[in-house]
Amino acid sequence: DCHQYTNKSCEECLKNVTCLWCASSRRCVEYPVRRVLPPADLCELRSARWGVCWVNFEALIIAMSVVGGTILVTLGVCCCCCCCKKKSKKQVSEGPDKDEERAAREREKRRVRQEERRAEMKSRHDEIRRKYGTV
Repeated sequence: DCHQYTNKSCEECLKNVTCLWCASSRRCVEYPVRRVLPPADLCELRSARWGVCWVNFEALIIAMSVVGGTILVTLGVCCCCCCCKKKSKKQVSEGPDKDEERAAREREKRRVRQEERRAEMKSRHDEIRRKYGTV
């Protein structure tokens, strides 16, 4: 029973893990397990101690918020860095960039046109040779 440690010390009260010490009223009460935080009518957050005497619920909430926020920001930055790194590796591994591809297509078009012109000139020359009988 936690009430027997009322008006004694915080350390004596918190030896039992089911107890909550209220520093402002020096009361030792059962921790309200159905609620995460003790209600204000039982004890204020800045006066409530549970587990250890040197940390109150208010400081615990702030510390956990800071640690949780830091972890979330760190995870976000890591994810962004990994995505950017993968994107840059993907661009490098894809081979030539768009300018090189465009230049290669232009070279191929010129080569095809040149072959067509050669074939056309050859057919004209052959026609002239046939006409004058020099085949």
